[in-house]
Amino acid sequence: MALNIVLFEPEIPNNTGNIGRLALASGSKLHLVKPFGFELSSSRLKRAGLDYWQHLDVSIYASIDDFFNKNLNKHFVFFSSHGTKSHWDIPFEKDLFLIFGKESVGLPKSLIADYKTQLYQIPLYSAHIRSLNLANAVGIVVYEGLRQLR
Repeated sequence: MALNIVLFEPEIPNNTGNIGRLALASGSKLHLVKPFGFELSSSRLKRAGLDYWQHLDVSIYASIDDFFNKNLNKHFVFFSSHGTKSHWDIPFEKDLFLIFGKESVGLPKSLIADYKTQLYQIPLYSAHIRSLNLANAVGIVVYEGLRQLR
């Protein structure tokens, strides 16, 4: 696995399905952290992930604490509109964990405070937009990482 895609408390099944498809296409592992805003059996999740979901390498965690306890000593980067560094500046390495927050509010404020030096953003060039769609943001970061790692 080249990269690890982590979704903290995803809310929209279509986004998670599309990100799962992206994870498989990019050779990445998907990590889903509960609670979810949908059931994993959701038809919208399956429709977005098509018939690829069965081939996906996915881990599910009961909580954010469970995720961190099971991934001690791993390298993490976090994504938020509050980040001050660009995703182009990430020191990508194999097995890096790319952590994204939920669609409605992003990452918990406590994580933003605790991981300031590992907090990145995708530059936005319009004052009329707050953020990108989660699936689009993950795609941008994953393929930039693969480009740098090739």
